[in-house]
Amino acid sequence: MVKSLKLAIFIFMTFSAVSYAQVPSVTISGTVKSKSDQSALPYAYVDLFSKKEPIIISGAVTDEEGRFSLPEIEPGNYILEISYLGFETKQESIYVGSLSEFIELPVFELNEELTVLESAVITGAVSGVSNKLDKKTYSLEDNISQSGGSVLQSMQNLPGVTIHDGKVQLRGSDKITVLIDGKQTSLTGFGSQKGLENIPASAIDKIEIINNPSSKYDANGNAGIINIIMKKNKKNGWNGKVGLTTGLGSLWERKENLPTIRPQYTLTPKINPSVSLNYRKDKVNFFLQADNLYTETLNKNEYVTRTYDDGTVLHSQFKRNRNTNYLTVNTGIDWYINDKNTLTISGMYGNEKIIDKGDQPIFNADYSERKRLWQFLEDEVLTTAMVSTSFQHKFDEPGHQLNIAFNYTFHREDEKYFYDNFLPNSTGWDDFKLLADEQVYDFNLDYSKPLKYGRLEAGIKFRNRSIPTDMQFFPGENSVMDLDADGQATYKELIPAVYGNYVFENEKWEAELGLRLEYVKIRYDVDANHNTYKSDGYDYTQPFPNLRLAYKLNDNNKISIFYNRRVDRPNEVDIRIFPKYDDAEIIKVGNPSLRAQFTNSIELGYKNTWSSGHLYGALYHRFADGTITRISSIVPGNILVYAIFQNAGRSYNSGIETIWNQKISNIYSFNFNGNIYRNQINSFTVENLYPEPNIYSAPEQTAISGNLKLNNTFRFAKNWDAQISATYLAPDIIPQGKIGFRYSLDAGVKKSIQNGKGEIFLNANDLFNTMVIKRKIEGSGFSYTSDDYYETQVVRIGYSYKF
Repeated sequence: MVKSLKLAIFIFMTFSAVSYAQVPSVTISGTVKSKSDQSALPYAYVDLFSKKEPIIISGAVTDEEGRFSLPEIEPGNYILEISYLGFETKQESIYVGSLSEFIELPVFELNEELTVLESAVITGAVSGVSNKLDKKTYSLEDNISQSGGSVLQSMQNLPGVTIHDGKVQLRGSDKITVLIDGKQTSLTGFGSQKGLENIPASAIDKIEIINNPSSKYDANGNAGIINIIMKKNKKNGWNGKVGLTTGLGSLWERKENLPTIRPQYTLTPKINPSVSLNYRKDKVNFFLQADNLYTETLNKNEYVTRTYDDGTVLHSQFKRNRNTNYLTVNTGIDWYINDKNTLTISGMYGNEKIIDKGDQPIFNADYSERKRLWQFLEDEVLTTAMVSTSFQHKFDEPGHQLNIAFNYTFHREDEKYFYDNFLPNSTGWDDFKLLADEQVYDFNLDYSKPLKYGRLEAGIKFRNRSIPTDMQFFPGENSVMDLDADGQATYKELIPAVYGNYVFENEKWEAELGLRLEYVKIRYDVDANHNTYKSDGYDYTQPFPNLRLAYKLNDNNKISIFYNRRVDRPNEVDIRIFPKYDDAEIIKVGNPSLRAQFTNSIELGYKNTWSSGHLYGALYHRFADGTITRISSIVPGNILVYAIFQNAGRSYNSGIETIWNQKISNIYSFNFNGNIYRNQINSFTVENLYPEPNIYSAPEQTAISGNLKLNNTFRFAKNWDAQISATYLAPDIIPQGKIGFRYSLDAGVKKSIQNGKGEIFLNANDLFNTMVIKRKIEGSGFSYTSDDYYETQVVRIGYSYKF
């Protein structure tokens, strides 16, 4: 009855709409000249009239060079009128579209004689679901039910986003490129995902999701790009914001521990102070954002049953209590040299201290005998420092600009791992140490020029990345380590790239065509004494085209088609050769022979807008060659499971996604997001080399899956806002198995106080503790099922003040 009630509440309760960010204005510019001698006409009057009503929308006077600029123009149809003493007044019909923030009109030539009016069509920009390269922008300040947590927690309520095993998924795939302020950094991984569960959301202003990136972006990440925008202000004088959030997680024990292990975390504290400062005077703008997130978390609590073909059955629990302290500082200075040139120097520092204490008891089939007790302590420090220098030159026409940037990133992974191995007849002690220093040099040059019917973009990029890694095993008594598998290895990556992108728009059509050409050279140098793997690498030169074509049925309806080709390159951790003993009997190992996965994507979209909302629907299909996945296998006569990355052949993902955003009244609005897709992994055969060669063959897997999200926002009197959020994730296939359905309900309220300068909030995540991950895995010679009761229920309260 209780379960039925929970499900009923889940179905009928809804949560707040996360609104799409809108570009507030379009700037129109141009030049006025005399047709007879091509001389500039200063002090000419330029007026912009609405085509619907004869009223002036904006006006300007040309400067000494005959140039004018009309800022903050909304998309629509207009009449542009230019008048100058002694010359004939000229009028032109113009259309401001929704693809470019800056519009450069052709030169206007005024004649002293009567001329026939001609028409011109121009484009503008306004953000939306299918505009701005299918970019959707969300403000975290509106995400009431997830305030005060990590970036990962804040993203789980966003339309089109799901969270699985600490990674973000878009349309069922975690192959996503995560950017910070438009740049790849070690905080979130170069072409991978990491750190999102610990980066404080209080440091973030907004999040951009791009399902179909243009050639301007790095080609890595077949599912798309998530761009995390850090907080930064540019107001004059001193201003800023301070805040403090605290909370408790794991409010009660969901599943009792197996016998003979230490208690699992409950009532785990969360503390997040933050400060944002900004000072601007004249030509200088200084900014600083600092956050510290301390959490105690029941990071993993997985109950597993393994069944082997010889009849052996083993039960285990993997419990991990985690303490994390994550400090981030983002600071810099903008120097506005003059109206056309700006120099920005910024730095970002992150320090994450992680302490894991865990237990893993393993029992026989009837729990009458404990076969093993594995107790561990992991002490890990992750340090990231990034320095960026960027220079922007603006040409005379607004939006015509050149950007040059150089970024240097250093990241250190310093991990120490200690464990005790209690067996029925012996006890063993071991530890290992891993040190990896990553250095990345990035250079970017980007050029953009507005045109009469759109804009032209072009640029180059160069990256040099290296990661020397040193793994040292320190065997103790009765060691279980593979003592010939430690040592040193160095990952090297070189990527030069060029791109060009053209955007076109008129009153009925939109088009975007781009091409990125990348050369990639990967080299992985392995310690000559390693018992299995040798040095390896690969290189390629590949084109990555993108296309978008849209037809506007009318002002409120548009259909679009997208195509792009992208790549997922193995990250250094995917090919890292050292066995990692963070699980007693499931050993994770990389594979230096892993190759890149190439994906082609197509999408057909339709958008309908009306005064109080919009609806976007998309049909999409992706097919990938060289699918990267982790394969689990055993060696005959051994119960240890080895999980190794492999290229598993071709896979497919096809589906339909709908986003419906609706304002019902001034009090209530909602956002519904539904995504249903079909996953298919073709049959494949691979050879795992570690710890000894063994062949694994898998049959074809298919599944229909999806997810539903329903958001409701309530805006009450006296500055009270409320949000209720619900998520349902359908069963899905994973490599070698399936994952069960999951659902959760979140809620939050906030109130504006102190004349709008202060704000307080209270929220709760996974109110009914229903988010449990259930898996079934079928391997060669074994199978296992698992239920992970990790911490999902958290209650937070917070306060912030703007000054």
